Amino acid sequence: MSNPLEIDPPAPRQRIVLVTGASGAGRSTALGVLEDLGFEAIDNLPISLIPRLLEGPVPGPSLALGVDIRTRDFSARALADLILGLSAAPGFEADVLYLDCRPDVLLRRFSETRRRHPMAPAESPAEGVARELDILGPIRELASSLIDTSGLTIHEFRAEMTARFAPGGAAPLAVSLHSFSYKRGLPLGIDMAFDCRFLRNPYWDPSLRALDGRDPAVAAHIAADPRHSAFLDRISDLAALVLPAHRDEGRSHISIGFGCTGGQHRSVAMAEALAKRLAATEWQVSIRHRELERRAQGVSAMRTGTGA
Repeated sequence: MSNPLEIDPPAPRQRIVLVTGASGAGRSTALGVLEDLGFEAIDNLPISLIPRLLEGPVPGPSLALGVDIRTRDFSARALADLILGLSAAPGFEADVLYLDCRPDVLLRRFSETRRRHPMAPAESPAEGVARELDILGPIRELASSLIDTSGLTIHEFRAEMTARFAPGGAAPLAVSLHSFSYKRGLPLGIDMAFDCRFLRNPYWDPSLRALDGRDPAVAAHIAADPRHSAFLDRISDLAALVLPAHRDEGRSHISIGFGCTGGQHRSVAMAEALAKRLAATEWQVSIRHRELERRAQGVSAMRTGTGA
C-alpha cells in the first residue's frame, strides 16, 4: 500500500519561448541568442504546424519559435489562439517574447538596409511600419516578456536576453582547446594561440618519442622544464581574466590553441593541463588534438585499405 503522504514529482514540462514583434525589432538576433543558450531555434514555421511540432508525450529540448507577419498563414487571431492555447496547456512552460521598437527607429533601420517592408512592398516603409504595429497590437498585450530594442546596442540586447532566459542569468561560454603543429599552420577559427616550442621536447628522448602529450611520462617530462609552471600559471590567469569578459560580451564560444613543432608532445600536454584547470573552475571545455586525429585517421585508413 502506498504512503498517502507521498507526493508524486511534477511531470516535466516542455520549455517554449515564442519570439514575435515588429519586423526590424531584432527577432533573428533574439533567436540566435536563445540558440546559444541551448534552445532549439526554429524560425517562420507556419502557425498551423506548431501544434504538430509539440505533439508527443516526452518533452524535448527547449524550443525558441520565431513568428512574425512573414510567417505563412499568419494572422493575429491565429497567433493569439496559439498563445492562449500554450498558456493553458499543462505540459508546457511557455513565454511569449514581444520585441518592441519605436516607429522612427524601425523606419531608420529599414532605410539603412534599403529593404522593403513586408507589409508595404510597393509603398513607403513608414506605411508598412504603421500597418504592422496596428496588427500586432493585440499580440503585444498577450506577451509575457517585452523588450524594447529602440535604444539597445547589440551587446546590450544580448545581455538583456541572457539575463531573462539563461539559467541563472548567465550564458554558457564553450571553450575549445586545440593542439597543433606549426608546420601545418594554425587551425581555422583560433582566437588565441600560444607557442610551446621553448619547452623541453620529449621527441629527443627515445623512450618518449612514440608517445604523445596525454601520456603521464611525457607530461612529467615537459612539466620538469623550470619554465613550464610559470607558463601554465600565466595562461591560466589570462583565461580567468578574459573568459568571463568574452561571456559577458555575449560570445558563446572561444578557441585557444597551443602549437609546437610536431603537434604531438608539448602542445598536447599544455592543452590537457589547461583543460583540467578550466574544468576545475566549471568552464565547459572540449579538446581537439589536430595532428593526433590526423595520425589516427591515417592509421585507420591503412588498416581498412581506404587510404593511399
